[in-house]
Amino acid sequence: MQEIAYYDGQIGSSKDLAIPFDDRSHFFGDGVYDATISGNKIVYLLNEHLDRFYSSAKSLEINIPMTKPELFKLITDLTAKVDSKTCFVYWQVTRGVSWRCHAYPQDMQGKIAIFVRPEPDVLTTLPKPVKAITVDDNRFELCNIKTLNLIPSVMAYNKAVKAGAFEAILHRGEIVTECAHSNVVILKNGELITHPNDRFILRGIGKTHLIQACYRESVQVIEREFTVDEMMNADEVIITSSSDFAQAVGEIDGVKVGGKDPDTLQRIGMSNLNEYLRTISDLK
Repeated sequence: MQEIAYYDGQIGSSKDLAIPFDDRSHFFGDGVYDATISGNKIVYLLNEHLDRFYSSAKSLEINIPMTKPELFKLITDLTAKVDSKTCFVYWQVTRGVSWRCHAYPQDMQGKIAIFVRPEPDVLTTLPKPVKAITVDDNRFELCNIKTLNLIPSVMAYNKAVKAGAFEAILHRGEIVTECAHSNVVILKNGELITHPNDRFILRGIGKTHLIQACYRESVQVIEREFTVDEMMNADEVIITSSSDFAQAVGEIDGVKVGGKDPDTLQRIGMSNLNEYLRTISDLK
């Protein structure tokens, strides 16, 4: 199959399936999601993504109608049906289907939707530096939950697209938080600095694995807030996600940044990328 979709027990193409009008996601964005990539039919870091998915749902009192092993198998089986070496894999759960009302019954059963689509193969070398812009972070203060309420992120990312940039880097006042749909960290004096995993950012799984790459490469990691000014004067600015393992940023708001510690960037970036390549290897 070229792509595949699932909703509440039904399987087909994304054009074949329909979500009921009364699904609470339509009225309230009432749900959570997660996503990653796959390679050679192996969904990358699926257990870790499912842990975050179930944690997000629990934070919003959403009842997922499957156990974690059942959902793991469903996602894996659907991915195996798509004829592509590399895929984007997305899943969500909404609170369920009911008349529009802000209050919800505690026993509502959630509705799961999944889609898998082909993606370009992940490169075996790190990509060239990209442009980014900064945008005020006007999201609500529960950014640690991977909710479907993404309008502020959508608006920020579209500002980046209009500016010809790769990503929008968000900040609350002078404090850098994360990006519209990824995390951002900096290198300074051989140390990696990252915003703590609090309510203002999503605990990025890609960022977690970049930190593990730092440990493997004997690069010290400091978890603390950093400012826009610190970012602009950092040795390297790095965007990371489950599909962008260590994307260097070479320009922010039209000002050249980074490029001062390419050796450390290359070491931790390739260590992170090689972890993915080992995971999806045919020898696994």
